[in-house]
Amino acid sequence: MKAGKQPVILFPEEDEVSAPMIPPAAFTRHLAGLAPAALFLFAGCTGPQSALQPSGAAAREVAYLWWAMFWAGTAIFVLVLALLLYPVFRQRARRWRIPPLQMIVAGGIALPVVALSILLVFGLRAGSGVSADLPEDAISIRVTAHQWWWDIEYVDRRDQSRNFTTANELYLPVGQPVELLLTSSDVIHSLWLPRIAGKIDLIPTHTNRLVVEAEETGVFRGQCAEFCGLSHAQMAFYAVAVPQEEFEAWVERQRAPAAPPSTAAIRAGKEAFDASGCVVCHTVRGGGAWGVEGPDLTHLGSRLTIAAGTFDNTRENIAAWIARNEQMKPGNKMPEFPHLDRETRLSIAAYLESLQ
Repeated sequence: MKAGKQPVILFPEEDEVSAPMIPPAAFTRHLAGLAPAALFLFAGCTGPQSALQPSGAAAREVAYLWWAMFWAGTAIFVLVLALLLYPVFRQRARRWRIPPLQMIVAGGIALPVVALSILLVFGLRAGSGVSADLPEDAISIRVTAHQWWWDIEYVDRRDQSRNFTTANELYLPVGQPVELLLTSSDVIHSLWLPRIAGKIDLIPTHTNRLVVEAEETGVFRGQCAEFCGLSHAQMAFYAVAVPQEEFEAWVERQRAPAAPPSTAAIRAGKEAFDASGCVVCHTVRGGGAWGVEGPDLTHLGSRLTIAAGTFDNTRENIAAWIARNEQMKPGNKMPEFPHLDRETRLSIAAYLESLQ
């Protein structure tokens, strides 16, 4: 060996090396620098689709489960981090000497079993609420998902002739459990109403069941949460929770057929609606339209949005939708009518707007 060269120790013995010491003050400063990032993370806990602001019994159970998982995960993270930092800050002579087998049993078997067993209890509690039994007179709503809209039928178990259909909007009575019967006409979709209930798939040829109950009045946004095609992101809906008396009044209005045109302008709009072939795909009960390919328009004027929660329900938006719906919502399967002049389209929109 040449003079001045020291031998290279590839596998030094434990007593020949010492772990570098990180000043505690510097470590604390690094952690403090992460605080602004944590604030941005918690900013996502609010909003129109926040599952952490529950307004329903099922959503509250989901929120409990989330918080249980969050705090359990935080506790495990802190424990593991403490074990990792222990040999860094502790002097070598005073470190714990734990046999490797005991570490594997404690950290790799015992800790996961205990943590997952506790979380299982919370999970079973949350899952049991979404399929709870209901009284015979409970409201049932049959929801069928399409690419990319929601067909919604209110079912009267005692008299099927009193059933009625709407689209893209759920009305719920506050304080009353409601049964949703969910299926799909084409591909797998997923109904997610985060502030009222959990998330569940809608599968072709199969019916899933979800029990929801709104605990306060308001308008709550929902979304398809399973990628289902080109306009998946534009497949939303709204749930409107109202007092029992208001809900019953709404049901009676929805059961009624469409009112006949009340003015010459609205009558001209209906004539243009019929002449343009809209009756082939859409239903207007009492208006001579019985198509089933598209959403039921019998009371379109009473809804908040058009195109499954994508645009506000205004006359101008309806007129624009008639002419260039493919640009507004790609792949929606409705033909465009760009050959209709603006006045004609606005007259059709006025007729649809009158369907309250």
